[in-house]
Amino acid sequence: MQIRMEHANLSVRHYDESIRFLKAAFPDFDIRREGINNGRRWMHIGTDDTYIALNEATAESAEAWMPYAGKPGVNHLGFVVDDVEGLRDRLSAAGFRDSTYPNNHPHRKRVYFYDADGNDWEFVEYFSDDPAERNDYDLPD
Repeated sequence: MQIRMEHANLSVRHYDESIRFLKAAFPDFDIRREGINNGRRWMHIGTDDTYIALNEATAESAEAWMPYAGKPGVNHLGFVVDDVEGLRDRLSAAGFRDSTYPNNHPHRKRVYFYDADGNDWEFVEYFSDDPAERNDYDLPD
């Protein structure tokens, strides 16, 4: 059995900006289905094989989420892409904030961006098909 993530389900304050972020990151994403449930907008946006489920948040959190602050929660979602620099150009041109820290690995390149809700997203391009090279944690990154 091959395991893969089919979808992630996010509640977002900036619903339309979340759609704009995902369309800038993934131009091939289409709206699979959308509607209203309990007075809130929802959408499945993605491909035939994978998607992001968005739910419009109607309440504010007690405190703002800060990735990597040591509290429980999702720090980032990571996606493999074919052209990480092209993706970086699209998200930068769309006005999203690059949160990439320096990384210099011979077999992969990663970039990170914040969406309008402050969620951090990782995008990685691999330069090798060899799992030992792709998953090497001993080389500087």
